[in-house]
Amino acid sequence: MHTASPTADQKRTLRRAIAASVVGNTLEWYDFFLYATAAALVFGELFFPVGADPLVNTLVSFAGYAVGFAARPLGGLVFGHVGDKYGRKASLFWTLAIMGLATFLIGLLPTFAQIGIWAPIALVLLRVFQGIAAGGEWGGGVLLITENAPAGREGLFGALSQTGVGLGFVLSTFAFYLAGLLPHDDFVSWGWRVPFLVSISIFAVGLFIRFRVSETSDFQAAEADGPQHAPLVEVLRRHPRELLVGIGARLAETCGSHLFVTFALAYGKAVGAKVDTLVLGVTLGMLADSVMMPVFGALSDRFGRRPIYMFGALAMAAFAYPFFLMLESGTTGVILLAFVIGNGLCHAAMIGVQPAMYSEMFSARVRYSGLAMAHEVSSLIVGFSPLIATALYAHYRSPMPVALFLGVICLVSASSLLLWRRPA
Repeated sequence: MHTASPTADQKRTLRRAIAASVVGNTLEWYDFFLYATAAALVFGELFFPVGADPLVNTLVSFAGYAVGFAARPLGGLVFGHVGDKYGRKASLFWTLAIMGLATFLIGLLPTFAQIGIWAPIALVLLRVFQGIAAGGEWGGGVLLITENAPAGREGLFGALSQTGVGLGFVLSTFAFYLAGLLPHDDFVSWGWRVPFLVSISIFAVGLFIRFRVSETSDFQAAEADGPQHAPLVEVLRRHPRELLVGIGARLAETCGSHLFVTFALAYGKAVGAKVDTLVLGVTLGMLADSVMMPVFGALSDRFGRRPIYMFGALAMAAFAYPFFLMLESGTTGVILLAFVIGNGLCHAAMIGVQPAMYSEMFSARVRYSGLAMAHEVSSLIVGFSPLIATALYAHYRSPMPVALFLGVICLVSASSLLLWRRPA
């Protein structure tokens, strides 16, 4: 990482790194989250029509959604190795290319009514490729900025990489919001495909920007010490504590994001909230999330990573039940406020701190692999949370068990933070 007073060349490198990370992350996560929105709204009906109860079809659809998270550790392993051995830039090119192609092909898939069982098989296979790409994307996008950030401001600048995740959410849900304005029959017939198909024309922008960025200074310094042949083995040997802390700390952020966005769409629809209101709520919530991430990142530079992250985990546990009650209200303003608080306050306090906190856990020679594995193993553990939440609600017909489930996950993350020892 750079000194506190960067030179003009270092500032230019940092600007390019920010652009490459934010734009690339935005496009990457736009593609990834399109599936989440479609899984909640239409995929159950079109690709997984297993029963007469729409909630059951949605439940099966979320199982396909979770498969992407099962594939993410594989992506973290593969692209973490590539990023530590050959460079952050090479890894990030391939993650974006794979994600863009898989998403475009989803938009072309025939439905169950057209080709039968092959439709869900093909959809789940493409979801696996999305998961592999997403698993390698996060760590590289983070390191592109944090390894070029001025000393003492890693929290602020690192959080900017996360705004791409939030903006990807915003773009994907807003695209579905616009598609949802079509007559219902048109939306189900072809309208849902449009957000997937347009991604092929915009992901090229991200590839162009990433071609122009330089390797990070930390990677260049680590490379000068000699090639890294087995970064994951070194992570397991030298950083086992940090890896476990990283996995545990992220559970609350990931689970809360799934429940406050993906499951919330299905839950709100089940309790009678208008779909366009729910999608607008997600859009506003993730926009607030993106705005607040750098705020919490900057606060972590001043007050420490752990206190800010702990606040987010405990606030999410406390807000879980009120969140679902607000969705039940049927009042547009209350529903929108629920999404803004849940994502823009509780979630942003954790995800805004993650880049700097996780970068500080691992040495530069194995940092990409360490970040990727901590991040993606936690995704695997709680990637099934929309499925679990839907099953709990389908059985109890009450949001209380779902809120308790999220509360327990948040307490696990808060406990994990107590085990972290920040390096001097």
